[in-house]
Amino acid sequence: MTAFPSRHRRALAIPAGMAMATALAFLPNAQATAAEPPSVTADAGSLSYVVNVLPGKAPSAHVKRAIAQAGGTIVTSYDRIGVIVVHSANPDFAKAVRGVRGVQSAGATRTAPLPSAATTDVGTPKVLSAREAAAAEATGDQDPLEGLQWDLPAIKADKAHEKTLGSSKVTVAVIDTGVDDTHPDIAPNFDRKASVNCVTGKPDTTDGAWRPSAEESPHGTHVAGEIAAAKNGVGMTGVAPGVKVSGIKVSTTEGFFYTEAVVCGFMWAAEHGVEVTNNSYYTDPWYFNCKNDPDQKALVEAVRRASSYAEKKGAVNVAAAGNEEYDLAADEITDPSSPNDTTPTERVIDPSECYDIPTQLPGVVTTAATGAKGIKSSFSNYGLGVIDIAAPGGDSTAYQAPAPPATSGLILGTLPGGKWGYMAGTSMASPHVAGVAALIKSTHPHASPALVKALLYAEADATPCTKPYDIDGDGKVDAVCEGSKNRNGFYGWGMADALDAVTK
Repeated sequence: MTAFPSRHRRALAIPAGMAMATALAFLPNAQATAAEPPSVTADAGSLSYVVNVLPGKAPSAHVKRAIAQAGGTIVTSYDRIGVIVVHSANPDFAKAVRGVRGVQSAGATRTAPLPSAATTDVGTPKVLSAREAAAAEATGDQDPLEGLQWDLPAIKADKAHEKTLGSSKVTVAVIDTGVDDTHPDIAPNFDRKASVNCVTGKPDTTDGAWRPSAEESPHGTHVAGEIAAAKNGVGMTGVAPGVKVSGIKVSTTEGFFYTEAVVCGFMWAAEHGVEVTNNSYYTDPWYFNCKNDPDQKALVEAVRRASSYAEKKGAVNVAAAGNEEYDLAADEITDPSSPNDTTPTERVIDPSECYDIPTQLPGVVTTAATGAKGIKSSFSNYGLGVIDIAAPGGDSTAYQAPAPPATSGLILGTLPGGKWGYMAGTSMASPHVAGVAALIKSTHPHASPALVKALLYAEADATPCTKPYDIDGDGKVDAVCEGSKNRNGFYGWGMADALDAVTK
């Protein structure tokens, strides 16, 4: 039983390689330390690598020499966390440098040569008619499309907005496919200084470099609107419509989120005063990175260092749990999709040794999805001790239909080009939690990330296990929830609560 295709077996407008949403429809318009050299052009057959060394200082001359001798060219170096990004056409590069004094781990960030050989299949989105869009009208102080947003009352965000819209001194970074900051619902709240293109692993601050091209996914723009679409009489309303949002683009044109880009994204957020990061993806090409594999072990360590550094600098990192119906607390999981940038091979992994990053990294808020009926979305991953919190991510309307005036069980968001549309996935649940975290930070401006997370969990609405969980009504149990009302594998500490975020 699967309501939606998985993150790597997608239909509709979901490009290959992206850990994101699974359905969409459009509404018509109603700091890094640079190392030598400063730029790199990859040759055919080159791969990208991370080399992890002792944090806190620039790579030693010995390590630099060893990298060059092994056929590597340094792209950039994140000295504060000891992560070096390297390109090399030597297939044995990582093996060669692992034995070098001062190198703690090293691994290829991909299995496809630079640039990726993958192709994008954007599919054909379902477009709502102009009549349907025109039927959505503002009522009272609501934005015109707010009536379609069943997800806002589900977390009491509508009630929270009567108290506050959030502080413009708080910024949520959308580490994703890029954000269209020209959108009328995003432009009023966009933080340009905290925005960047990190796709190569090295920050590109060219104006507008954080935007998706016409050929790229609208995913990041959708997420940004869910978080902070302005309450301005136009379109929809975000969970925290008074906070700022930035775009940190980490996805390739083909839709892959590689380690060097993710590291760059966290580091940029850390060095630019971001209070919350949203991470609605997993780090390609491995769905799970296993620490008994030397390459994958290096990727886990690089992203762990970057996300931990961002938290130390004041950011709460929120991430999507995934859309494969996996029990992440099981004894073993079959992963048929890795590596997703060349030829996947089915493998059985031990979840205690293999991690979906960044969502399963220490300190990261792991978010499961719920539908319009308030129960776990059909596709959402789960697992006792893994899931921290739940929030609306949408579901098939056939499974969990919303109450009128909402018409879709999916989640409304902003789309490039001044449009709005629906998507669903734990990718959509995570920004709801990021928005609530931003409201907590707005209410408690001096709160540390640890305190913001503690309040996030304490203020969540405890939600008991759904038993039996038969989402499609065929008489068969589709997933088993373990745990108590106060903390369980489906909902973690419970449903995120925006009202408590601004009143407690």
